[in-house]
Amino acid sequence: MQQQQKQQRKIIHVDMDAFYASVEQRDNPELRGKPVVVGGPPNSRSVVCAASYEARKYGVRSAIPCSQAARLCPQALFIYPRFDAYRAVSKEIMEIFHQYTDLVEPLSLDEAFLDVTQNKVQGPSATWIAKEIREKIVQKTSLTASAGVAPNKFLAKIASDLNKPNGLTVISPEKVLEILQTLPIRKVPGVGKVTEEKFKALGIHTTWDLRQFSEEKLREHFGKSGSYFHRLSQGIDEREVCPTRVRKSVGVEDTFRSDLLDYDEISAELVRIVEKVWERLKGRPGRTVTVKVTYHDFEKATRAKTLSEILSSQAELLETAKSLLPLTEVGRKPIRLLGVSVSHFDEEQTSNKKSEEVFPKQLHFLFLDSKTRFL
Repeated sequence: MQQQQKQQRKIIHVDMDAFYASVEQRDNPELRGKPVVVGGPPNSRSVVCAASYEARKYGVRSAIPCSQAARLCPQALFIYPRFDAYRAVSKEIMEIFHQYTDLVEPLSLDEAFLDVTQNKVQGPSATWIAKEIREKIVQKTSLTASAGVAPNKFLAKIASDLNKPNGLTVISPEKVLEILQTLPIRKVPGVGKVTEEKFKALGIHTTWDLRQFSEEKLREHFGKSGSYFHRLSQGIDEREVCPTRVRKSVGVEDTFRSDLLDYDEISAELVRIVEKVWERLKGRPGRTVTVKVTYHDFEKATRAKTLSEILSSQAELLETAKSLLPLTEVGRKPIRLLGVSVSHFDEEQTSNKKSEEVFPKQLHFLFLDSKTRFL
């Protein structure tokens, strides 16, 4: 008997348009139509959390220093983030998603994957559902969202970015190869600046170029990731939409107003950061402690230590973190950022917490300085 063909998935990726900046413009009419930057002060080394489309026209993007944003767009209005407000709006949006399916995978406060292959409303198509979701978001929040509809997560995410803002793009199975012919390699999830340069050195500028390389050849250059890139170049992505994500680490990092060199001053900052980390652990300590350092020249270093038992106290966390500092250039080379995180949670505790402590991936944006801390 011939094996029954696997049912084609119907995946939607919804991405809010300039979410944080749009919330600020919605709540403050004086900001509408103006270049808005959500982040720290323009004279600080904090980074941009979000930029309105009016600011993006000048090259302002998230994750660039606020000082750079101010140079690119001197008339920009800088707004301190209000995460409580963003989380409240995000909750309203997620509630809309769950009206259609329980298979909702949040990636952050402002984007999520939905699997509507089987849905709660018996919608005639994924496109119809995506259209209705976008309309409900506008009605409920007065904000716009872009959406992509496709047979898998990779293509759905690509689609949502093709017609921003306030757009809806559908990539049907018949259109997959057409889309991949011109898709820049930088658009492939997992391809950052370094990987992009490696691809370009091989003459790979689009996913269509990527298709010309065998899986074996890609593995030679990119290790196990080569197989991942090879599958995506064929439009293949078998990852399921995971409705929950359990937080795998808890951390805090600070970008200082000025570079720190004095070891005692850095140690004092470490004490404060550890205190914050312990507070956020909320009685769920792990076994691996990681210290992250970014030097004045933007070179990064991470050092980690895994204990035989879970952390028993804040003092033990601090002692472990302090033991990692000498393994870096701290005290010998100025640093601009210091961070501490805890991971490798006790399996039994993780199991017990799973139903009550679920977090979207990339939920927190850390752009802290020594005076003002946002999270």
